[in-house]
Amino acid sequence: MIKTKKTTSLSDTSPNKMVKIAGMMFLFAFIVPTLNWAFILSQFQVPNDALNTGKNIVANELLFRIGISIELVMSIGLVVLGVALYSLLKSINKTLAQFALALKLVEAAIAVVITLGSFIALLALSGNDSYLAPLNQESLQAFAGFMLQKHTVLYSFPMVFLGLDMMLFCYLFFKSRYIPRLLAGFGVLSFALIFIHAIMNVIAPHYAAMPINQIVFWGPSGLFEILIGLWLLVKGLNKDLLHPITQR
Repeated sequence: MIKTKKTTSLSDTSPNKMVKIAGMMFLFAFIVPTLNWAFILSQFQVPNDALNTGKNIVANELLFRIGISIELVMSIGLVVLGVALYSLLKSINKTLAQFALALKLVEAAIAVVITLGSFIALLALSGNDSYLAPLNQESLQAFAGFMLQKHTVLYSFPMVFLGLDMMLFCYLFFKSRYIPRLLAGFGVLSFALIFIHAIMNVIAPHYAAMPINQIVFWGPSGLFEILIGLWLLVKGLNKDLLHPITQR
């Protein structure tokens, strides 16, 4: 009798493993982008000077490529987090969980497109394409610098979807009581602030860029990601309330 190997998808992984994956991905989603911006991408920026920002990219091309690669990995992490949360919460309300997962996938896709824009700017700087011959090197450097300087503004678009999908996932956590309701409610509030700030970046970018507003609107979500990541890794879910479908 020939034995066949049984294959399982990520969403079919046991709840305990999914909880650990979700916890790790929450910490990953906060720590990696923060470190990537603080220690890599921000180092290229010269305030209000796209040309010199572009020159910094040319002078440190390998480091810039590393920063882009990390952003690609971050997008994969978003997908993994979305699938893990969907797997844990689909038994509470499958329609809402599917909608939240779809929003998370859109968020990840837009993040990839933004990273692709940075990569295209880098190719323009380092390539010898005849189509770019009419443009001098300084123009290309200024364009690459402009793309990096507008990085935060461009990320307002995936942040709209981040705010929405995480509000839904946190609402499902609140409804399920898998984690303390106070923590889940704090998640809904913190990502509502992310959504508001993302829209603010489109409508009133100068107001959104004020340091105090960045702290007020972004600080709670960072704290929530750390708290829920640690909670899921250390405490896990309230097993007494796990839905039978989730436990299968």
